[in-house]
Amino acid sequence: VQLQASGGGLVQAGDSLRLSCAASRRTTSNNGLGWFRQAPGQEREFVAAVSWRGDRTYYADFAKARFTISRDNRQNMLYLQMNNLKPEDTAVYYCASARAAIPSRQAADYNYWGQGTQVTVSS
Repeated sequence: VQLQASGGGLVQAGDSLRLSCAASRRTTSNNGLGWFRQAPGQEREFVAAVSWRGDRTYYADFAKARFTISRDNRQNMLYLQMNNLKPEDTAVYYCASARAAIPSRQAADYNYWGQGTQVTVSS
């Protein structure tokens, strides 16, 4: 499985971005998918995840009110809509495929990762 994240960029505080992640094959339709992020000098942290059917979503506390995760299994795509971005959201964002249908918040439970896309939010 290969994952390709895109959609990052340089935006101002309060702006929105939509990240996309393309999967190479349909295997991911049976797996949970997630987004993580890593800021310079910090550990990779969980952002959001969605179950294989797309009917269950999970968010980090900082993402609950502003971010929306979704997936399109027919197109093998994962999305992260980010609204009201803040400077502290600046990080490299990674998409990942979980080992299980119901994803966890732990990076160790994901076995395939995209290359990351940079999101920079200026104040």
